[in-house]
Amino acid sequence: MRSALVGVEQPQAGDAALVERARAGDRDAFARLIAPRVDGLYRTAWAVLRNEDQARDVTQETCVVAWRELGRLRDPGRFDAWLGRSLINRCRTALRTTRRARLREIRVEDWSGDAAESVSDPRAEAAFDAIADAESVRAAFRRLSVDHRTLIILHHVQGRQVQDIAELTGVREGTVKWRLSEARKALERALEEETR
Repeated sequence: MRSALVGVEQPQAGDAALVERARAGDRDAFARLIAPRVDGLYRTAWAVLRNEDQARDVTQETCVVAWRELGRLRDPGRFDAWLGRSLINRCRTALRTTRRARLREIRVEDWSGDAAESVSDPRAEAAFDAIADAESVRAAFRRLSVDHRTLIILHHVQGRQVQDIAELTGVREGTVKWRLSEARKALERALEEETR
C-alpha cells in the first residue's frame, strides 16, 4: 500500500463506525482509528517542517485536537481529509511562528588513504558532488513558502493526485493545478539561486 498523508490511501472498512463511536466518547474506538494514521501524519509533518521535534509536536497536537473536535466533523466518511487538513494547518502555524535559522550537519564519510589521493579519486569527487547537489536542493526547498512545500510534498513525494490534494487543502482542483505549477517554478528559481 502506498504511503499517504494520514497513513492510509483509502478509508478502511469500518472507519465510519469507529468515527461514530469515537464521537460518542469511546476512547478505544478513537485509538483504533488514529493508530494506523500516526506514522503517516508524522512523515508528512516532518517533510513540511524538516524538524523532528516540531513534527512530533504537530502530530501529537493534531491527534489531540482530532479527539476534542471530532464532534464537529460533519461527514464521518471524510475523516482522513479532515485530519489531513488539520495537520497541514498546524504545520503552517508552526512554520510561521518559528522563524529561526536551523543548522544542518552534513556527514562526509572518512575517506581512507592520502587526502590528496582522495580528492583526485573519481568516487570521492562524485560523492562530494552528490552532497553539494543534495544540500542545494534542501536549501532551495527551505526557501519555499509553506504552501509551496506542502503541495510539492503531497504531489511529488507522496504521489497524491490533484483531486486528493484539493480535498485535503479545501480548494478547487484548478486552483491546486495552478498553485502546483507555481510551486514548481518557485523551486526551480530557488535552485538556480542556490547553485550560483
